[in-house]
Amino acid sequence: MARYPCSGECRCGCHPLVVPRSQRWHEKEDCFISNRITGRKLIFVNCSTLPRIGITDFEHMKVISHEIQKLLDIEEPLWSRSISKPHRDPMGLFLERKAPTGRRADALTLEEFLKEMDE
Repeated sequence: MARYPCSGECRCGCHPLVVPRSQRWHEKEDCFISNRITGRKLIFVNCSTLPRIGITDFEHMKVISHEIQKLLDIEEPLWSRSISKPHRDPMGLFLERKAPTGRRADALTLEEFLKEMDE
């Protein structure tokens, strides 16, 4: 993941947030077909969920989880972070809101979401 001077939570414009291509994937295009994981549901795939879909090799889990984060352009908080102020990646939060199907989730744009976060 690229690093920017003002961090991944940039509001100055040096790190423009772009909705990942995976949000437009459908079951027929996804390698997780048998588990009905669409691009919109990919945000929920991590080392805790991979065993439920049959991926149990720890090294594979680490690689897949890391590659999903890169694909979605999100950062997971470091394990050494302070728990008093947990970091949440804005793109990750947006993708979680977009994951459900329905008019409300479909209609939400990244711009609207970022505006809500600033309020």
